[in-house]
Amino acid sequence: MPSLDPRIVKISIEVNGKIKTYTSPLDLTATGTKYGNALQNECVATISNLDRATQDFLMTETSPYNFNRTPKALTVEAGRESYGTSVIYRGNIVSVVVGQPPDVTISLKCLTGNFIKGNIITRNQPGQATYSQICEQIALDTGTILNFQATDKNISNYSFAGAALDQVTVAGGLGNYNVFIDDNTLVVKDSAIPITGRTRVLSAETGMIGIPDFTERGIKVKFLVDNQTVLGSAIDVRSAQYPATNGIYVIYKLGFQITSRDTPFYYIAEAARLPQEATA
Repeated sequence: MPSLDPRIVKISIEVNGKIKTYTSPLDLTATGTKYGNALQNECVATISNLDRATQDFLMTETSPYNFNRTPKALTVEAGRESYGTSVIYRGNIVSVVVGQPPDVTISLKCLTGNFIKGNIITRNQPGQATYSQICEQIALDTGTILNFQATDKNISNYSFAGAALDQVTVAGGLGNYNVFIDDNTLVVKDSAIPITGRTRVLSAETGMIGIPDFTERGIKVKFLVDNQTVLGSAIDVRSAQYPATNGIYVIYKLGFQITSRDTPFYYIAEAARLPQEATA
């Protein structure tokens, strides 16, 4: 009988430039959703069985009433011992809740890019600028790394005033594009076209759980966490039980359920069928 490939779950919290990482044997859970648009990705991470000193530190430093206005960041990593971990989620802590006694449980609610929502800026590109140049400036303003995979074009008299994070919405409205922040990356791609180089073949043998469900845009499917799937990537569904769902899809919404002890260790992807011309 082949041996199991043990899972790894890590939750790291950064406060005042110092990072504390929590991993097994602590009881860790993380659930959330990532969106392939301007909506902020969300996550609730729970850490159980913390010592009192650590609990007090997190409650104090990550409280929204703390006058330390530096960002309080959270990173969730998951994977297997055979290949290591990959980042599942990055975001800013917006609230903290402590469980009732006798349990020692702390839950941290997070939103991606929440710290920069309060940064009010103005940007102007007189005359013409390329779409990629505008996106480069947005990446600088949001503190992200630009992954530009869109068809470039010229934009006349680009102007913006408002919260830095709102530029993501504006950039998505400048054409037939998908623009979103995934962890620390600003992804800009053509609508309904997947990120290049990331296609996961999904079947019962490769981690698909149950059968896909049809939705108004494509399918919804659950599968085991891996180190390849990201928001905006492609999945090649090969279901022996439900062959009508077979085909290549682009993930536009990616939920996750991660635990260090219990059963859930899943992605839940909602994906749109890849246009026929894109597969030709």
